[in-house]
Amino acid sequence: MTRTDSDSTEIDSGAGGEATGTTCPYCGVGCGVELRRDGEAVTLRGDRDHPANFGRLCVKGSALAETLGVQGRLTRPRVDGRETDWDSALDAVAERLGAIAEGSGPQAIAGYLSGQLLTEDYYVANKLFKGFLGTPHLDTNSRLCMASAVAAYKRTLGADAVPCNYEDLEEAELVVLVGSNLAWNHPVLYQRLRLAKTRNPLMRVVVIDPRVTDSCEIADLYLGLRPGSDALLFNGLLAWMARRQRLDEVYLKRHVDGAEETIAAALDEASDIEAVAAACDLDAERLETFYYWFATQLHVVTLYSQGVNQSTSGTDKCQAILNCHLAGGKIGLPGAGPFSITGQPNAMGGREVGGLANQLAAHMDYHTPGAIERLTRFWSTEALVPTLPREPGHKAVELFQAVERGDIQALWIMATNPLVSLPDADRVRRAIERCPLVIVSECMADTDLVELADIVLPASGWSEKDGTVTNSERRISRQRGLLPPPGEARHDWWILCRVAERLGFGEAFAYDHPSEIFDEHARLSGLDNQGRRAFDISGLAGLSRVEYDDLAPIQWPVTASAPRGTARLFENGRFYTESGRARLWPVSARAPRQAPDADYPLRLNSGRVRDQWHTMTRTARASRLMNHRSEPFVEVHRDDAEALGLCDQGLARIRSRSGEMRARVRVSAAQRRGEVFVPIHWTPRFSHSPLAGSLFAPDVDPLSGQPETKHGAVAVTPLQHAWEATLVVSRALAQQGPPEGSGLAARVVEGTNYWTRVPLASAERWQLAGEPIEPGGVEKGSVEKAGVERDWLDWAARQLPGELGPVAQDPASGRWRLAGFEQGRLCWWLMVGPVSELPGLGWLCERFDEAARGEAMGQQHRRRVLAACHDGAADQGPIVCSCHQVGRTPIQRAIRAGDDSVEALGARLACGTQCGSCIPELKSLVEEEKSRGRIERAQPQSA
Repeated sequence: MTRTDSDSTEIDSGAGGEATGTTCPYCGVGCGVELRRDGEAVTLRGDRDHPANFGRLCVKGSALAETLGVQGRLTRPRVDGRETDWDSALDAVAERLGAIAEGSGPQAIAGYLSGQLLTEDYYVANKLFKGFLGTPHLDTNSRLCMASAVAAYKRTLGADAVPCNYEDLEEAELVVLVGSNLAWNHPVLYQRLRLAKTRNPLMRVVVIDPRVTDSCEIADLYLGLRPGSDALLFNGLLAWMARRQRLDEVYLKRHVDGAEETIAAALDEASDIEAVAAACDLDAERLETFYYWFATQLHVVTLYSQGVNQSTSGTDKCQAILNCHLAGGKIGLPGAGPFSITGQPNAMGGREVGGLANQLAAHMDYHTPGAIERLTRFWSTEALVPTLPREPGHKAVELFQAVERGDIQALWIMATNPLVSLPDADRVRRAIERCPLVIVSECMADTDLVELADIVLPASGWSEKDGTVTNSERRISRQRGLLPPPGEARHDWWILCRVAERLGFGEAFAYDHPSEIFDEHARLSGLDNQGRRAFDISGLAGLSRVEYDDLAPIQWPVTASAPRGTARLFENGRFYTESGRARLWPVSARAPRQAPDADYPLRLNSGRVRDQWHTMTRTARASRLMNHRSEPFVEVHRDDAEALGLCDQGLARIRSRSGEMRARVRVSAAQRRGEVFVPIHWTPRFSHSPLAGSLFAPDVDPLSGQPETKHGAVAVTPLQHAWEATLVVSRALAQQGPPEGSGLAARVVEGTNYWTRVPLASAERWQLAGEPIEPGGVEKGSVEKAGVERDWLDWAARQLPGELGPVAQDPASGRWRLAGFEQGRLCWWLMVGPVSELPGLGWLCERFDEAARGEAMGQQHRRRVLAACHDGAADQGPIVCSCHQVGRTPIQRAIRAGDDSVEALGARLACGTQCGSCIPELKSLVEEEKSRGRIERAQPQSA
């Protein structure tokens, strides 16, 4: 891609200090970031020279500087609930691990890692657990993300080797997005694709997804298939290509095995396009349009992600995609290939070093001929010889089942929270609670996992860590530290090495710098390789510390014959199988394991939202990221909502056979009938019963071990309550205690059956509902009499500090508005009534900012504090553009005044002009206003 100024997102870098180049810690795009420090202030911008993003950042990346700081960080080790020094903590880890290994054997020890770790951390962990502790039970949360894609690549291409790069998306004639909401989950890559489509009007984009997502904004064709029918759809494509003589017979003959039986199986199952369309719940003509486009174009990229992978047949779904690309010769070419995109910043780096339980280091597996002997020889020292396990260990879901059974007695968890991310989350919690030894390496002090740990080790975080990561296109980039770790926090590799030393393995872990770990990793990748293994970075072995510090982004393989890296794989038609030929595999489509029934009639889907990441320990520190979707929600089709008695912005209970979630209702035409969607991010630290993981059964793909977290079965009912309220409290009050403690938070949630905590810049917002109505006690719709059942003046006097300010009450409906002050400064604000009446809180947040600076509120503001706005100010409404904090109301007003394009809205309001993440939503708002005929007259644009 040729970069232009218009392609980049500028974030003010400030004037102080030299820039430190690093990488973003969020999704698998692997964007380059430049950090600058001026005293205590840190500013950033996108790295214009990084080939993943050319300076562009999404809203999460652009807010990274706002997530820094020592507040809430772990700064000292803890043993059995008490803070201690590092020597005591490390001694305790080594002694307890050693005792369990001696008494129960090494297989009673397990580790669970994360794609948030750097490659050097991962390498040392894998070496210690598998090589020297001798346990195979080391897995990673990447199992939940990419394991099915990995399994399909390995059995088809011979290696976990993504063929494509990001430039292929720009060079393609057809881009197919399958099970990927690229616009929200990989926004910078989506913007690259969007720009490429603008520059090439002949490019077509097809989106295949049960939900209408923001990625559909650029789609020429949308196929809203029945969930779980992906394999049948692609089997139908292969059969259609065979029947229409659109297979690349020359490529198949020269480079592929297994074609005859695979094509025969596809023809047997999916030769009738009408039947395939009916089974996928698609229009046959639209389906055939996709088949024709795919079959008649050579330069096709199919980009797929968790929507395909997270299934009990995820490997076969990925396989069906690979079959079509190989059968059509659409691989190893510019703008062509099956492209699985990872969800985490270093999911691929973790796989390179053997982070999965069925892997060894350097892309070797337990069944790779000579692998165990090779690793034993390489890791041996004069005094130490590793004892590697002979068979793979437990994959993520079965690992925690082994913990529950008592087979695993020591569990070390690093940089992840399985209490939130794993299916059957309540059972996972019980398993961890029963484990005799739980060690947690973590950055943040206030997590539910830390509470369950016997030993807590404070780890360094982003902007402090130093090492490498590998993004979705096989590009290795440096992540560099700018800030010192707070307090006594240490790097993960350092912690592991010090434990290894105390266990008697110090000679094998005598690293002083991550460059030494990377060098060993690079040398191992080339050991006895000679092109047999795809992963080979031996060309980077022997780097000096200075050369390592200066390492520029580069795509593997990096060898003596390819010293500048390799942009695209399989251009020569040679694969990493024993025969050197790719292998097609017959696929038989299977329905999801978790099927709806009479008790749980709705199909459940889960996923991420635009402005949040994982369990929100980082993103919740940037208040502007909390405005787009501020509460856990359940998205429901309007027909289902009506049938179930749900109303938009009401509250709901979502129940499955394994657990329950409570969430705000979002009625949406984007959702298919009979199906609902929930986000994965909220934890018990932020909300009452918010865990999406509680709703899914622990069913996994038999080959990849990846759990089926796109296909649950649930029942959704209204959450009955007598009142709803919004409470905003100053940050000082909010920090008086966690929800389960005795501080303000515990008092606020008492008597509620729903609460959500929303961090703001200088305050915290609580959405509350409670005192459930007894069945038959009050007529339907009684929530409109919110608050009648509670004396809010008495409640505020008892629970909230300060002097009561102005009060407004409507006795008929039970609506209340109250505010409290301390020394003239606003310290809390309360509105009792449904959330649909909540005004935009921007003006009110400014008053809390003033209070945090010690400024008393003037009389002119006191008069308006209950309304939460100043005279003549318009309510912003829900935030659409997080970068510039532009709400839905001014956007709609501008559209109606004639700014009826994304460009015109950007010129007037600045929305959509920075990261571009909100552009699809802006387009939807324009189309919505046009369809309602509300655009009145054209107005001249003005900035």
